[in-house]
Amino acid sequence: MSKSLELAEKVSGPLPELTADEIDATAKRISDIIEPTPLQRVERLSARSGANVFVKREDLTPVRSYKLRGAYNLIVQLTDNERSAGVVTASAGNHAQGVAFACRAMGIQGRIYVPTTTPKQKRDRIRAHGGRFVELIAIGDTYDAAAAAAAADVARTGATAVHPFDDPRTAAGQGTVAVEILDQLPEAPDLVIVPVGGGGCLSGIGTYLRERSPRTAIVGVEPSGASSMTAALVAGGPVTLPQIDPFVDGAAVRRVGDLPYRTVAGFGGRVVSHASLPLLTSTESDSGAGSFRMMQVDEGAICTTMLEMYQSEGIIAEPAGALAVTALAELMVDPGSTVVCLVSGGNNDVSRYGEIIERSLVHQGLKHYFLVDFPQEPGALRRFLDEVLGPDDDITLFEYVKRNNRETGAALVGIELGAPDGLESLLKRLHDSPIQCERLEPGSPAYRYLT
Repeated sequence: MSKSLELAEKVSGPLPELTADEIDATAKRISDIIEPTPLQRVERLSARSGANVFVKREDLTPVRSYKLRGAYNLIVQLTDNERSAGVVTASAGNHAQGVAFACRAMGIQGRIYVPTTTPKQKRDRIRAHGGRFVELIAIGDTYDAAAAAAAADVARTGATAVHPFDDPRTAAGQGTVAVEILDQLPEAPDLVIVPVGGGGCLSGIGTYLRERSPRTAIVGVEPSGASSMTAALVAGGPVTLPQIDPFVDGAAVRRVGDLPYRTVAGFGGRVVSHASLPLLTSTESDSGAGSFRMMQVDEGAICTTMLEMYQSEGIIAEPAGALAVTALAELMVDPGSTVVCLVSGGNNDVSRYGEIIERSLVHQGLKHYFLVDFPQEPGALRRFLDEVLGPDDDITLFEYVKRNNRETGAALVGIELGAPDGLESLLKRLHDSPIQCERLEPGSPAYRYLT
């Protein structure tokens, strides 16, 4: 048992088991504060996949994410003594909003620790939901650093910890999403795709579906830069990732919870190392009805999905909120089957869209960067434009690396292609030209530094 669970049981007594019955009870317990969120069929995704695709709009809760369910369920069950001690939590942003909302609704004082990388939009919403009942503290550059600070606060002050995923009360709250899905469909879905960070949502939804709809297949999906549940399943227990990409902030967790790991490990199934491998069909004995898979998707693909969801359906999904729909594009499903994708959150900072567009273009093979040494002679730039660029290519960035000596320094040039297959011809024209040029490969140290 994790230290967080041991502490919770020491203070609160034995915690409830994570079962379908407990999740049903939780749904009734939180019904006065959370109305069922819409389950919407998406024609574009249905036509693309051949399935009947629905999205569960958790971005439409009062705090724009499913996290309110678990936070409220835990806090509403606290004793008077636990409430008077105040609550402390750590969060990447969405759980914090749920805690802040609950604190204000119940008149409880709370301290909330978030990483410094938490988008400003989320920090502003935490303060708005909590008002005078909440103190917001930004510390460290990851959720795990904020969690360590929160744990130290609890040990020092005796405040009550409200864990975002490693507590059965939190997981039961997240599991109420599955209660609604089964209520909202005439028949149980064939597949439910769930985003994964610390694992609380997957463990709650998975537990409910395993008991109430055992033929429903489940896919848990993580960003490739923070695949902590995958690492735990491969290692046979939770492990701490040495580093993570914090871009998908709502799922950027170095180490999954002990309770979520035990629950998810009990689902069986396997980790899929390459996203295109799983076939979620009823004809395959090892991957059909009732199967479980963990997979990862690229952050650039997530960005493309975010933009598509906004432009086509008007859904403002944060990076973690687009994980499930991104995974759908890399799965093969039975034609006519019913698939539900969880849109887990919509707290996206508009100032991030520049980076989102950039990552999407790079992922699609449309954006490329080069270090170009132009000959020190008249007309060199004009020849580059006329002889190297294709008719549909654009220069989106031109910056001298040595700003104080442009005569001897290379220029960083960003080129957006008209189509991904235009790269080969561009590289050939660069090779045939007298201009010295070095392509910066995505993921290389120079690429990360310069872009």
